[in-house]
Amino acid sequence: MKGLLSVVLPAFNEEAMIERAVLSVGTILQDAGIPHELIFVDDGSKDKTWPRIEAAASVVPTVRGVHFSRNFGKEAAILAGLSQAKGDCCVVIDCDLQHPPEKIVDMYALWEQGYEVIEGEKSSRGKESGLHAFAAHSFYKLISAATGIDMANASDFKLLDRKAVDVLVRMPERGAFFRALSSWVGFRTTTVKFDVREREAGESKWSTKSLIKYALNNIASFSNVPMQFVTATGVLSLVVCGLWGLISLIRLIAGADARRDRLLYRPHL
Repeated sequence: MKGLLSVVLPAFNEEAMIERAVLSVGTILQDAGIPHELIFVDDGSKDKTWPRIEAAASVVPTVRGVHFSRNFGKEAAILAGLSQAKGDCCVVIDCDLQHPPEKIVDMYALWEQGYEVIEGEKSSRGKESGLHAFAAHSFYKLISAATGIDMANASDFKLLDRKAVDVLVRMPERGAFFRALSSWVGFRTTTVKFDVREREAGESKWSTKSLIKYALNNIASFSNVPMQFVTATGVLSLVVCGLWGLISLIRLIAGADARRDRLLYRPHL
């Protein structure tokens, strides 16, 4: 008997994509004979995302929803979905379907072969502006250097065995960097390559500003580089202050000696 697959779909202002995602992902998994559930996590959307999720859940038995009171961010939405998942394995996929749903079937087949973490690895990033491409490249270069994990082609699109899911959900971190943590936890890992698709409807939520904020938050949450920077800055400040104090003391002593010499010296008239 095949294991149950939980599909976690974080959604923020994706009212135009809910029905499309239900139909696309559900049809592919049904045709492949994979028992599944679809868990949509509404990350505090301002549009009709949540009503669309409720409507889908009322007519499709495999659909469930999680609703945030406000926007907590994609990482929180992913972990909330994983914590609600009942499956023997779980897939995280973007609600905008830029991650190709048919690759879930390939991931599931690898999971049946014994792999416990199947990473979706980007072969191409699809169409994007030059500025955004530069920002994304800089972000991944920075985050790779800070975390010690090659994140150049990494994505949130991945399948995790129940054991890996349980480890992630039990971690005490808040605002955890899911994309890196899934690699950090270990387990038997392989990759599936995919090409990023153009979104079918709606607009991208990732601006250059949000990408920079995302990078800074994740470096702070996953890496000890910020703490090392603070420590190094403190040591440098201590050294500079010590040297300045020593110079001031030398100048003070030299000045006192000069004043004493002037007092002792009496020119002959």
